[in-house]
Amino acid sequence: MTKPEDLLIGAHTSAAGGAPNALLEGQKIGATTIQFFTSNQKQWTGRTISEEELELWKETVKATGLKKLMSHDSYLINLGSPDKALLEKGRKAFKDELIRCQLLNLSFLNFHPGAATHSTEDDCLRTIVESLEALEPLADKGHTRLLIEATAGQGSSVGHRFEHLGYIIDRVHKKIPIGVCIDTCHIFAAGYDIRTKKGWDETLKEFDKQVGLKHLYALHVNDSEKPLGSRVDRHAPLGKGHIGIECFKVMMQHPDLRELPKYLETPEGPPIWKKEIAMLREFAKK
Repeated sequence: MTKPEDLLIGAHTSAAGGAPNALLEGQKIGATTIQFFTSNQKQWTGRTISEEELELWKETVKATGLKKLMSHDSYLINLGSPDKALLEKGRKAFKDELIRCQLLNLSFLNFHPGAATHSTEDDCLRTIVESLEALEPLADKGHTRLLIEATAGQGSSVGHRFEHLGYIIDRVHKKIPIGVCIDTCHIFAAGYDIRTKKGWDETLKEFDKQVGLKHLYALHVNDSEKPLGSRVDRHAPLGKGHIGIECFKVMMQHPDLRELPKYLETPEGPPIWKKEIAMLREFAKK
């Protein structure tokens, strides 16, 4: 069993001024892993990583010792869009993101599956599968695994039911490296009650049935400002929302969850992340 201080726990840190800065911010808050944006998440055109930045990145990874580094793709991308122009734009941006992830040798590329907008959920899911299948030649060129983020189900987004995730995984896992990242706030807002050990056990049993626990690679760790089943995505500091602190104590001790990389996206930033990371490590001791 991994010692609490060695468990992979971190946060979504800032890459302002260059990707290496995200690693340094992670080190300052006591993180052993981080998630970050490789490019501006609100712009279609992704940035190019220079040779100088890449060398500094490699040196900083080595110096900080952070592991299982994860990118979060642009919020603009919708791999299930029924709009042909937007779909092609999104597919290109996603491909460019994967290329950057492979260049930085990241373990994971986390992405929201997509939204149906004016189409059906089924059509949206089929389009997402097609978008991912098109990446097969590129996906083989690096070590980055694509992680579908479980969503809250806000608006017309898909991925808030484990059946949606299972549908995608089942069709592409033999073609490209893929998996799932569970966001605690999102699945709670989607209706999965993880406030107690019993709730976690039932939720993971359902996940195993619909997707398969072997496909669960990471967790986004957030409390929820909104109640169970609200289908509204609003993160809260740990223990300050509707989920409550017991969920996170169970998570840090649960045999199916303890060793998975965990990334905080709670509001208020580095000062609170430092406290929350330390708190999660304490929970892992008991």
